[in-house]
Amino acid sequence: MQPTSYLLDNNSIMKGQNLPSWLSDEFMTFVNVVSDPTFPCYFGMTGLKKNELRYSFITHDDWSTLPVTMLAFLELMKERPLVRRGLFVFVEPEKEEKTLEYYRNYFWNILQYLHEADEHPWPAHIPKNPEHYLWEFSFGGEPIFAFGNTSAYKQRKTRDLGNCLVIGFQPRMIFEGLEGNMPKGAYSRQMVRERVEKWDGLPKHPNISHYGDPEHREWKQYFIGDDIKPIMGQCPFHHKK
Repeated sequence: MQPTSYLLDNNSIMKGQNLPSWLSDEFMTFVNVVSDPTFPCYFGMTGLKKNELRYSFITHDDWSTLPVTMLAFLELMKERPLVRRGLFVFVEPEKEEKTLEYYRNYFWNILQYLHEADEHPWPAHIPKNPEHYLWEFSFGGEPIFAFGNTSAYKQRKTRDLGNCLVIGFQPRMIFEGLEGNMPKGAYSRQMVRERVEKWDGLPKHPNISHYGDPEHREWKQYFIGDDIKPIMGQCPFHHKK
């Protein structure tokens, strides 16, 4: 039997029908953070208010609905590609808060799971090696920027969206016109990063850059540290054979 898609909007989460009880609490925490007038991400704040963001969830023992939900989200993107949507996936909260490294491993395990379940070809223009500066996680034939958020962040408060691991997915298409080498893109990033530094009380993380920077590895800003130390080591993601 094909798994059910759980592509949710503000209204469907608030109604809560056939949804886990913890989801509404985590969603309200998310809303309280993102709707704060000083929250650094204008796009997230605007998308929330316009009900343009989409949401889903997984439990610890069942991730099977996530691939079909991702595909449903990408189909929605194709209907109105100019809308800068994001998909936020809430992972069932832990009974007790874990370490940042625990959530980082969980994050990469989910991305690897999605990749293994993906029946679409990897985009021809995206390198398969994460150490290539043009690599980007891809699913359903679309490059997607992914980023992890968790309460285990104690200094980088902009990455704390509630008690559970929350994974944001932003298709690369929504950044069209906002590329790092474009004036509008550079200006937007500068404004957001200034607000992030004010929220976090820390300088920009050294692995934060823009896609296409030859000195940058995209995967390293997916799950940054709670500090100002560069991410070391190899990418946990492995392209399937």
